[in-house]
Amino acid sequence: MKTYNSLNNIVIIFFLMFSVETFATADSKLVHMDVDLSDQQSLQRGAKIFVNYCLSCHSAKYMRYNRMGSDLSIKDQVLKENLMFGTEKVGDVMDISMREEDSINYFGVAPPDLSVIARSRGADWLYSYFLTFYKDESRPFGVNNLVYKDTAMPHVLWELQGIQRLASKENVTAVYYDPTYKDYLELLTPGKQTERQYDRTIRDLVNYLVYISEPIKLKRTKIGVWVMFYLFIFLLITYMLKKDYWKDIH
Repeated sequence: MKTYNSLNNIVIIFFLMFSVETFATADSKLVHMDVDLSDQQSLQRGAKIFVNYCLSCHSAKYMRYNRMGSDLSIKDQVLKENLMFGTEKVGDVMDISMREEDSINYFGVAPPDLSVIARSRGADWLYSYFLTFYKDESRPFGVNNLVYKDTAMPHVLWELQGIQRLASKENVTAVYYDPTYKDYLELLTPGKQTERQYDRTIRDLVNYLVYISEPIKLKRTKIGVWVMFYLFIFLLITYMLKKDYWKDIH
């Protein structure tokens, strides 16, 4: 009876977990992105984008420059010349020089540290967020966002993407969002990059943010492949050994 009750409880918990996940995503407007941590060039490009466009306001205090360089095959000299502008030591963390009180004065709220933002928000959320800024003169920085309404963050990548505006489905000429929803974005002013180029830029940036949220995942994935290979060989040997043991019995 106890065993039955335990199994029953497990089934109920599993059902509740599935239900919560289903209801949480039922009204979601997130666009899916396939993260590829094996693409080292993408991670390197993402690191450059992060340093040039994000690191002036957002820190990544759980990541050190030399750890990033080691994981992404970036030499110390290249780090110092291209990715380190606020420090001289490769062993330093990716911090910012802006004081917290200044950032609150500028933005109304201190920009969050991005070390684990990909774990708290998810890759799909970040990808959708960076794609869906649009012009809104009522906001302090003149922009709003479909994913995070009334965001306090300016659209720092507007020069690359261009300026978008809300539009009706009939008037849309360039949609940057899932057309299954009622929110449509039209490109008002083109940026330096095409839609495809900007999409790759955002994928690279999100790839990098996913990487810094769990750097060990790069090595863990590689180790996992070898572990699975070992288990397959072990299973094959075990099966052959079993056949040898039982051949005389049959």
